[in-house]
Amino acid sequence: MGSAMAKPVTAPYGTWSSPITEESLLETTGIADVIVDPIQHVVYHLENRPSGGGRTVIVNTLLGDDGDVFGEGFSARTGVNEYGGAAAIAYNGTIYFSNADDSRVYRVNKLAGLAPEAITPANDFHKYADFAVHPKHYHLIVTIFSRSRQDDPREIDNFLYVINTETKQTYPLVAGATFYSSPVFSPDGTKIAWEEWYRPDMPWEGSLIYAADVALSGDSLAISNAVLVAGERTHVSVSFPLWANNTTLIFTSDKDSGYQNPWKYSTITKTAKLALSAPVQEDFGGPAWYIGVYPYAFLDHTGSTAVFTAFRDGRNILYVVDLQNEKEPEEVAVQPSQFAVIRYVRQASAGAVAFVGQKSDEAGGVILCTISESATGPSGQCVTLKSTGSTALSFSPGLISLPQPFTFLRGDEPIYVIYYGPKNSEYVAPNGEKPPCILNIHGGPTTLETQALNLTKQYFTSRGYAWLDVNFCGSAGYGRKHIKRLEGMWGIADVQDCVDAVKILASTHNNYIDVNRVAVRGGSSGGYSALAAMSIAPDVTFFATCLCECGISNLKQLTKVTDKMELHYMEKLLGGTVNEVPEVYEARSPYFHVEKMKRPVLILHGAEDENVPVDQAKYMAKKIAEIGGADRVEYHEFAGEGHGWRKAETKKLALIYEREWYEKRVLPASK
Repeated sequence: MGSAMAKPVTAPYGTWSSPITEESLLETTGIADVIVDPIQHVVYHLENRPSGGGRTVIVNTLLGDDGDVFGEGFSARTGVNEYGGAAAIAYNGTIYFSNADDSRVYRVNKLAGLAPEAITPANDFHKYADFAVHPKHYHLIVTIFSRSRQDDPREIDNFLYVINTETKQTYPLVAGATFYSSPVFSPDGTKIAWEEWYRPDMPWEGSLIYAADVALSGDSLAISNAVLVAGERTHVSVSFPLWANNTTLIFTSDKDSGYQNPWKYSTITKTAKLALSAPVQEDFGGPAWYIGVYPYAFLDHTGSTAVFTAFRDGRNILYVVDLQNEKEPEEVAVQPSQFAVIRYVRQASAGAVAFVGQKSDEAGGVILCTISESATGPSGQCVTLKSTGSTALSFSPGLISLPQPFTFLRGDEPIYVIYYGPKNSEYVAPNGEKPPCILNIHGGPTTLETQALNLTKQYFTSRGYAWLDVNFCGSAGYGRKHIKRLEGMWGIADVQDCVDAVKILASTHNNYIDVNRVAVRGGSSGGYSALAAMSIAPDVTFFATCLCECGISNLKQLTKVTDKMELHYMEKLLGGTVNEVPEVYEARSPYFHVEKMKRPVLILHGAEDENVPVDQAKYMAKKIAEIGGADRVEYHEFAGEGHGWRKAETKKLALIYEREWYEKRVLPASK
């Protein structure tokens, strides 16, 4: 007979022991992309390796540990459009990728015994991403080409270029826009389409899709008869073009409905229209911070049907969309269980798609989903080709805190939150104690905090903390109107949503958290909002403490050094340029209000951060110490890190610093 289960230990929240350690987080695999060879139908994925110094390795997914397509010295990553993405493509056994260290494009075919070989000239000021191999002239590849100016690296010119893999030279194809994305050929290679957008817009605010004829021209390609397919500067966002066939282009647009829905364009009629019977108030795609995060793929070679992802209640669902007959989309019954997040959707073969899928209660990974029809509608049978978790990370269900989504209304404006309660079957808290809480503010701010399993969250909930994610006004996934609510109100409305969420959950009616023991944390723009909560909010003592990772402290200074893609982003978030409303930039900058700060702050930053330069953290920490005293701030700068953590040792240290900080600053009731 087995022994009886041990009685849970009574211990205060936040003091529980947990098998989820710092090392546990390092055993997970980060997957940066999925690519599929359209000729050989081989699935590859891009795998982040913290233990390898932060390299991103391309892996033949089914070959597992033997699947790396290149060895040490290479990393498939790019900084095009600042945040990168779409760093590789596979075509007929050959992989083409942008190498992080020298920004050159390489080709490699491990199975054929061909080592990585550079196919673009060496130039430290050039970057490449988002590759499209011509379907007839295989030696010609269209790519986004990004060229920094030597006199001012912030000034970057973007184009569509052609790489000739035989001559190893590059040739201009399309110019004139501020940014480009998603070059795609029609199946017969006679047409090309792409997305472009212009300052001051971000792509989810206003963008354009063009289509043109394309033909061989000497050692390169030339376009003619370019036409605007869809989109409008500032007012209509269009994204993710793909040719269904030689005359039909599919894309997403928020035209009319305010939600990203599937649309289609005919080169015969030269008209675009909704690909559904009626608009659906769900976003079939997210904001394009990263290149190539396609939310759909075709299910057949004729492009008549496709599988799309969509956001519903903060989670991804799958739809089958009939692209020919404009019907209502049919939701896919996913087996064996639903996913919280689905990204990088690619056609794997007829009737099957590959994607990166994440769940709320177990590790996700590279997923192969085969779609079939039944009397009750489409179903998707999913198998995991590559898990993001190691076999050592089989934590018991009694340890995993599941997300609890809530929608709170303040007047007619919604606040979307996800609550994770303390969870550890080996412990209970003393009667009457309410848990301390870590409130997380996501970055962007035009992004979305998902309900996917995140071991950082579980690291804390298994120790007796509650965790709260707030998809405040301005967050993506809830339509254009929700995004625009933050315009002119950054640092105010987002912080107020977070404060109101805490008050509601801490109220006597709910009793989910201890309002006196709440830490606010955030990275990048979320770090800015966290600092704003401590310095410019109506009640700067509401939160017990703050963690700021790679965050902004001085908005005026950031306008002088920020990257090209986000150069005008702040202007809309703050209601004007720094010259038009200098008083707003100063009023919203935590750096200028350090004297109001009453609570201690932990600041972590990468020494090589190009998005938010490290001076934003360094000078903020120095000023807090000068005005509030050395015990009011703790500052750690990580050498060799940029905007976020890639190295294993950094990830471990950052988590230890954070936990120890909360133990000192949150667990005792705030005074």
